[in-house]
Amino acid sequence: MSNLSSSAGAVLAANNVSKQVTSPEGNLTILSDVSFSIDKGQSVAIVGASGAGKSTLLGLLAGLDLPTSGEIWLNGANMTALDEDGRAAIRAAHVGFVFQSFHLVPSLNALENVMLPLELAGSDAPRAAAERILAEVGLADRRTHYPSQLSGGEKQRVAIARAFATEPAVLFADEPTGNLDARTGELIMNLMFDLNSNSSTTLVLVTHDSSLASRCEREIILDAGKLLSDRRNDA
Repeated sequence: MSNLSSSAGAVLAANNVSKQVTSPEGNLTILSDVSFSIDKGQSVAIVGASGAGKSTLLGLLAGLDLPTSGEIWLNGANMTALDEDGRAAIRAAHVGFVFQSFHLVPSLNALENVMLPLELAGSDAPRAAAERILAEVGLADRRTHYPSQLSGGEKQRVAIARAFATEPAVLFADEPTGNLDARTGELIMNLMFDLNSNSSTTLVLVTHDSSLASRCEREIILDAGKLLSDRRNDA
């Protein structure tokens, strides 16, 4: 078995990863022997039909779950060798998330939502950093508004600002435009790609949108839990 964790420049690697779950019909294989590595700063789309294993793979890559077999390496750490507390510590230090349903804290305003991961990470000046990135995503004038006072697109911009605030090694985005109209979704993805290109953060995006996937540098295509292809898109 090749040790993908030692690939030059790799910030994330799946090494012969399989995931099985038990069902009334017996063992169900969701992922089967998936291997790839992702370099620092890349933008990568994970695509495939519904049920192909995309979100399961994302959860494994982020250390939210463990594979049945194989290894996941994230920023030099073997996630599969760590307990839940250890994986949580790696996520806090190196990972950002953007979800379809935003996951903002409703009792915190926009500024406080973005400050939260900075405070947890022990930032020296969380307010100043949060205000700077909220300005970058065009929400300086909405910083004291609560999630209930924001549109869907504004909520997702706050979520993106929160995810990028700590300058994570990897940002995982799971169908980030799924709850947005087409125009707002395009604006959100333009923002996400701009932030990705202007930072060293690696973007890993789960999507069923082929046009969105084609904007990424690479597409990892799953079919029934297997790696069908890993292709690079032309610049």
